[in-house]
Amino acid sequence: MTLRRALVYFLREAAVSLVRSWKVSLLAVLTIAVSLLIGGAFLLLAANLSAVVERWREEARVVLYLEPDSLTAERAALAREIAAAPWVTAVEEVGPDEAAERFRTAFPSLADLVDGGDHPLPPSVAIAFDPAAAGSARFEAWLADLGERPEVDLVDDDRDWLRRLGALVTLVRGLGLALSAVLLAAAVFTISAVIRLTAYLYQEEIAVMRLVGATEFYIRGPFYAEGVLQGLIGGLAAVGGLWLAWTATARRSAGTLLGAVLAPEFLGWRTVVLLVLLGAGAGLTGAVLSLRRERLGAA
Repeated sequence: MTLRRALVYFLREAAVSLVRSWKVSLLAVLTIAVSLLIGGAFLLLAANLSAVVERWREEARVVLYLEPDSLTAERAALAREIAAAPWVTAVEEVGPDEAAERFRTAFPSLADLVDGGDHPLPPSVAIAFDPAAAGSARFEAWLADLGERPEVDLVDDDRDWLRRLGALVTLVRGLGLALSAVLLAAAVFTISAVIRLTAYLYQEEIAVMRLVGATEFYIRGPFYAEGVLQGLIGGLAAVGGLWLAWTATARRSAGTLLGAVLAPEFLGWRTVVLLVLLGAGAGLTGAVLSLRRERLGAA
């Protein structure tokens, strides 16, 4: 028998076995699907958060909040000095009146807080910089020097909270991978038990095949194919469920911050293929482990 005909036979027998024992096979498929669905959800969340962090990192700013009594000329001179730095791409000087107007626009319900006679908000200088140069020692030293200047009251660096958000993304990805590994191990155990049960049900047929000279590869092949099919079906079900959940989330949160952060894009095709293949690999592993110590059909 050629390899192609053998593979066709394995797949046909595996499909028949799945139909015959669909209840126990459904348990194995659902276990695979749930584990990959949870893992894929964590990967999707981490991927979207990573993309948002990278986009925000490109738009990061450093804002120098100045002393309230600083003069306009002093602020202008500081802005010109900052603009001369090689890594600075833009400098924006914001006076107290403009800061109050921006606050009213951003928080109209709190506009009364800045409507007093005095200027409750300090002047500031917003600095846009080249992200490629932001991690250099010269940049950090330059920024530290700016913070030590007498006219500077506070330095607000967007990179500080972006680092925390990046650490959160790493944590989410790690939790997802760890949880998926545990659930996949449970799926492998479930598939192993299902395949072993199926092998026991076919003991008499296997004994006859062995008597007529069937090889171990020919006898075990359908069981291995059954494990792969269970894993593939579970992987496809996980991807389909994840896509439906992502679509519903994107539709309901369209135009909101939640939608922009958590559901801008679905998983890439490489990740989708990886999830499906991971399910197939888990199914094959379960089948191999279930039969590795068994001599099927042996008296």
